[in-house]
Amino acid sequence: MKIIAQDIPSVEKNQFKINLILPGVVYEHGFSNKNTLYSEFSFGLGYSKSGFSGSTWSYYPTVNEQFRHYYNLEKRTANGKRIFGNSGNFFGLNAIYNFESINSNKSVSPTVASFTIAPVWGFQRTYKHNFNLNLNGGVGYNIDKNNSEIVPVVNFTLGWLIGK
Repeated sequence: MKIIAQDIPSVEKNQFKINLILPGVVYEHGFSNKNTLYSEFSFGLGYSKSGFSGSTWSYYPTVNEQFRHYYNLEKRTANGKRIFGNSGNFFGLNAIYNFESINSNKSVSPTVASFTIAPVWGFQRTYKHNFNLNLNGGVGYNIDKNNSEIVPVVNFTLGWLIGK
């Protein structure tokens, strides 16, 4: 009897990325064949409109942690599609901490720190020359010192893998 070993599609063990749209860095660590911990430090952009102070933009540091489960790696491999750079679809649990705004207009419209947790669905693709696209979203629960509420959660990044 002859046994043939097959390669099991697996996520990358370690990968670093640089994001361009909202500047930031990402480290994604694979700790099993289909699961990763995605850690991102970047800057967020917010908009608010108030009848008293008009509309304001805020700019703030953000830490984004996601547990990701990539569920379609075998299907992509069987169809001849790439899984390099964790190219695949995933479900995840997202935890986001937004620091207080670093804008100079804090006296007009102060932005407080907040924490959001959300289940998300998304996909990530890494193309030629290590160009990376990542999109995920869901509905989450946001808490800050003033209130708590249900909020949409969307994360879209364009960037490059480093060192691959």
